[in-house]
Parts: sequence; C-alpha cells; structure tokens
Amino acid sequence: MRVLLAVLCTATVLLLDRRAGVLAVAILFAMSSVVQAHGVAGQRFFPATILTDDPFVADEGSLPTITLSPTGPDGSQEIDIGTDLSKRILRKLDFTLHTQWAQSRPVGAPATTSWRGLDSGLQYQLFVNDDRESMGLVGLNVSWAGGLRNVTTLTPTFDFGKGLGELPESLKFLRPLAVTGNLSFDFPTQTESAGAPNPNNFNYGFAFEYSLPYLECCVKDVGLRHPFSQMIPLVEVAFSTPVNRNAGLKTTGTIQPGVIWSGKYYQIGAEAIIPANGATGHGLGAVVQLHWYLDDLFPHSIGRPILGRKS
Repeated sequence: MRVLLAVLCTATVLLLDRRAGVLAVAILFAMSSVVQAHGVAGQRFFPATILTDDPFVADEGSLPTITLSPTGPDGSQEIDIGTDLSKRILRKLDFTLHTQWAQSRPVGAPATTSWRGLDSGLQYQLFVNDDRESMGLVGLNVSWAGGLRNVTTLTPTFDFGKGLGELPESLKFLRPLAVTGNLSFDFPTQTESAGAPNPNNFNYGFAFEYSLPYLECCVKDVGLRHPFSQMIPLVEVAFSTPVNRNAGLKTTGTIQPGVIWSGKYYQIGAEAIIPANGATGHGLGAVVQLHWYLDDLFPHSIGRPILGRKS
C-alpha cells in the first residue's frame, strides 16, 4: 500500500505548491486497512468517484480534495483545496455540502486566494437492485451566490450506476466493469449578472470502472495481493454544454483516468486531468482525494441517519 501512496504523494508534491503537497503526504501515509463496500448493489461495490457524483446516499466525506487544474484558455493556473460531506437524514434521503478554496495565478498578475462559495444538495435513493447490480437517485443541488459567485443556481440531477456482472461466462473477465453516470440541468436564478448572461447548462458525466476486488471475489481469484486487490482503475469524463444565452460559450469538459484504493474506513483516489478541448484549457492537471467512510468510523453516532436511526 505504501508504494501506491508514495506515487500519489510524489505527484502531489511535484504538481502542487509545497505546503499543499506536504499536507497530502502527511495525511496519505497515516493509515492502512482492509476493504469494505460502500454504495453496494448485490456483489457490486461502487466507489465514491472524484469528478462525477455518486449514485447512492451515504454518510461520507472528502477531506481534502487537492486539484491542480490544467492551464486555462487565458493562460491562468489554479490550485483548489475542497471538502465534501454527505449525511443521511433518513435511510434513503441525504443532504450534501461542498466548498473549496482556490489559489489563482493569472498571467502577468499576482496570485490571489479566494473562497469559491457553498454548494448544497438533497438526494433521494430511487432504487437499489441487487440482482441487476444497479442503483439510481434523484436530487436537487444548489450553488449559492457568494464568494466568487454572483448568482444562485438550481440543478436537478439524476445519477445512476450499473455493473456488468450479468455477462455470460464467455465474457466473464468483463464482469468487473461498471459504469456510473450523471445527468443534470442548470437553472440560474438570474438570466444576467455582473453584465454577463447566465446560460442554462446541460451537464453530463460518466465513470467507467474495472473493479479488481470484483474480479477476485466474483470472477476468478488471479492471486492479486494487497494493495492491488483493493484497487479500482477508472476513467471519468464530464461535460457542460450551454443551451441558451451562451454568448459564444462552448462545451467544456475533462477526461480523467486514474485509480481508487478502498479500505475499511477511507479510500484514496488520484486522477490525471485532461482538457477535452481548447475551451477548457490545455496541458495536464491532477487531483488527489482522501475520502472518509463516516458510517464505519462512527457507526453509533454521526455515521447513522439523523432520523429513523434503527433502520
């Protein structure tokens, strides 16, 4: 496990500023544990992904998520440190919170540090089908005005996950594959702010995963050892397309190959960030995340639903 952590931490130190890299190194080398599933449908474990939203309600949190974005179209560079929280109210209903701080480095100007604002959400688990290794939820996210934002945006969402464990024996080595996806639509509360239009955006993203734990437990024991037996290689993609009031704006998005290692109390993920087009940026970026399973860390307190705790 320490080999994987060393790789992630070295990338962090090289790509991020010195203080952020040292912080990531200290946190990532702190622990080691065994696998336990979160976001489960039958024998399928859906990990908490970094770029795209998860198709399950949960008692989990991410701290920190450190992102070095690709160079922007205007040549600017940015480093973000973010945190996320998902907390169940009822067994099938949770709320989410997200915020982040950013250090921006415009071309020819001094670096600035700013708060990006607060996002919140409410999510309901529509279904979990163990036989089909599938799940889905609906939600409403709110990006509140504040920080660098001057408008509040409402975003209804549909998130889903599907494993391929039903494939025939002749394709058994494809059974560890799974896909999760997000579909959402932005509704800004003002059509214009600060002299610029606020378009409605159609957002769509997918994560394509190959679960080595699923391969070992449910397809064939190929003899993988710790930490590789707990890894899930994946590729995430996400795009946003303005559908009106776009004032020349184009579709933006990123492609993010990486790997997630999942333990009993936490998971670690790392991904490269590749701009999908020139409107998104150029060059490469990177993101690392430490994600905590609150329901395993605190099973008798904050890891349980706020209401209906016996469920």
